Amino acid sequence: MNPRKAAIIGCGHVGASIAFALMQRALFSEMVLIDTDRRRAEGEALDLSHGLPYTAAMDVYAGDYDDLEDAAIAIITAGVSQKPGESRLDLTRRNVVILEEIIHSICRTEFEGILLIVSNPVDVLTWEAQRISGFPAHRVIGSGTVLDTGRLKYLLGKNLNVDPRSVHAFVIGEHGDSELTVWSSANVSGIDLENFCALRSETESGCAQTQIDRDVRESAQDIISRKGATYYGIAMATARICESIVKDEQAVLPVSTILHGEYGLSGLSLSVPAVIGVSGVETVLEIPLSQQENEALVFSAKRLLEVISSLDTVMV
Repeated sequence: MNPRKAAIIGCGHVGASIAFALMQRALFSEMVLIDTDRRRAEGEALDLSHGLPYTAAMDVYAGDYDDLEDAAIAIITAGVSQKPGESRLDLTRRNVVILEEIIHSICRTEFEGILLIVSNPVDVLTWEAQRISGFPAHRVIGSGTVLDTGRLKYLLGKNLNVDPRSVHAFVIGEHGDSELTVWSSANVSGIDLENFCALRSETESGCAQTQIDRDVRESAQDIISRKGATYYGIAMATARICESIVKDEQAVLPVSTILHGEYGLSGLSLSVPAVIGVSGVETVLEIPLSQQENEALVFSAKRLLEVISSLDTVMV
């Protein structure tokens, strides 16, 4: 395996933006772009390659599934896009069919790297990717709520007038309508929100929390209604996951991963904090939750389990 080789499957807005973000971070020396529209993949590869004189050395090219054999990471972005007013879960059946074809194509190669699922609904597709491929659970990761957590940090930082990089908080659960913010452990550089507001002589931001929750949850639809799709944010979130894998950082990120009893849940993939390293998901972390947060996580899990169960009934 070449630890510095990545493959991106799907060269739409999201896939191309991820390729650009990875190129900017200089994480890989080789990147292959795969798409059913070969000319589209070739065009993206050429466009990216013309910027190589201004970044790190890299071989960027259009290829096919045989090029996956020695790749360390395969990033799947292919699928039908989300339409205005359509939830991520509405995409499920159409994108599972596409995912199944992709996974079978991958399994026909000698690929031994990590599958990173970005297509939506990411939690359900991560579960299906592991089920179809039979890969060890730690090698199948969904981008999960890494983007949602970034949105939370940005909005909370803006609300508190502080650098969002100093905000430490998680969005967990479904990457979608039932996601939840873990307010009970949210802090600014180790200072809990109530104390931070007191230090800044600001009022308690309980009402703001409700608004921030709503804004995080509705961010995707808000962007889609304005420009038709979201891709820059998820590209940077995906690059962050790849960085932790390639550099074996052991960073804690809320990715979508297969649960085996953590939080009392199993039989699904859900976004929770996990240690991410060169092997993929190194450890799933069971962080403390308030009773209300735990109930919200269970509700989110039940919602996803219902979808997975309906797929088992329909996809036969």
